[in-house]
Amino acid sequence: MKWTERLLRAFLERLVTRGALDVFLPSGKFSIGDGAGPHAAIRFADAKAVVELLRDPDMKFGELYVEGRLTIVAGDLPTLVSLLFQHGAAMRRDTARKAYDVWRRVRHRVAGANDVWRARRNVERHYDLTAQFYDLFLDEDRHYSCAYFETPGLSLEEAQRAKRRRIAAKLLMAPGLRVLDVGCGFGGLALYLAEIAGAGEVEGVTLSQTQIEVARQRAQARGLKHVRFDLRDYRDLDGVYDRIVSVGMFEHVGPDHYDAFFGKCASLLAEDGVMLLHTIGHSSTPGVTNPWIVKYVFPGGYLPALSEISAAVERAGLLVADVEVLRRHYADTLGEWRQRFAARRDEARALYDERLCRMWEFYLTICEAAFRQLDAVVFQVQITRRNDVVPITRAYLAQAEAKLKRIEAGRETLAAE
Repeated sequence: MKWTERLLRAFLERLVTRGALDVFLPSGKFSIGDGAGPHAAIRFADAKAVVELLRDPDMKFGELYVEGRLTIVAGDLPTLVSLLFQHGAAMRRDTARKAYDVWRRVRHRVAGANDVWRARRNVERHYDLTAQFYDLFLDEDRHYSCAYFETPGLSLEEAQRAKRRRIAAKLLMAPGLRVLDVGCGFGGLALYLAEIAGAGEVEGVTLSQTQIEVARQRAQARGLKHVRFDLRDYRDLDGVYDRIVSVGMFEHVGPDHYDAFFGKCASLLAEDGVMLLHTIGHSSTPGVTNPWIVKYVFPGGYLPALSEISAAVERAGLLVADVEVLRRHYADTLGEWRQRFAARRDEARALYDERLCRMWEFYLTICEAAFRQLDAVVFQVQITRRNDVVPITRAYLAQAEAKLKRIEAGRETLAAE
């Protein structure tokens, strides 16, 4: 066995101690694991692929899979990834991996600053795929963010409705309020806050041309003249809003711009206003976003630790009123997306090509595993300017969610107390 193959075996043996992984190389085969549990087998198409993986596993794993130079010959991609991630965040303690992380942290600071121009370009790279593509796997209301599985067995559609209710409840929505949705996506939450929660005026902003067109069409079709969607950067906003919500957008701000983001929110939020930040993050210390994800899926993306969020909120003169950590909810959301994408894979290939299909398979799979087995979570951070705006217990949440559910079902009106 060549020295590169010996190194590969040693590397994989640290990751896969339970289950079984067979590795087929151009010169032979080896097996690792205890043989009890999940089983997968992979094949390297050429010796150079082994060297590339060893040189930078976090980057090359995805690249080799997308290129077809690393193929799965037994089991499937989710099984393989679960085997490799089985030791959770502890896998990041490897010395070589730490060295890569230091380099990537420096590189992100230098090349990943999300100024207005770069932020627009980064959004175009991911979110401006066609609306038909996203319709292949999203729920009927096109929410491209973590759902809230409040009870076991919910469908994706039900869990996304539960997410909307929870956000509206945490915003302490009431009829007539002026609401800003920063990073409004396809408009589903903004429309909900207007139609169900009774917002008097809703403004949604995004940098995605695809999203803004869909959102505007939806608002026009429903006759919601008090809902407006604009193609604008958060730094260009002005005015005063009673409520500010941001779902799945903060991951694209970048740590160098946290002060600018929360400073802008502080200038926009009314004195008695409430803000709800819903963002992916790390439940551990600040880290480095997976480099393959940054290069191919979310350029400029960065997942914050809670300490980074809270420190920036404090510097902006705002207050954290409440924090809820949604663990594994995004894993279940991504699992639903992955299965729906697989069921309509042929349609995705017809829209684009095989390479993009393999890229999205890999993206959805490793992200699901990150939320299920590593330290990726979703934070819902409730923010105010004063400490007397939000009730001092969470009892109001269940009451508000129950009322919103009745309004959705047509059993109660907005004016009912």
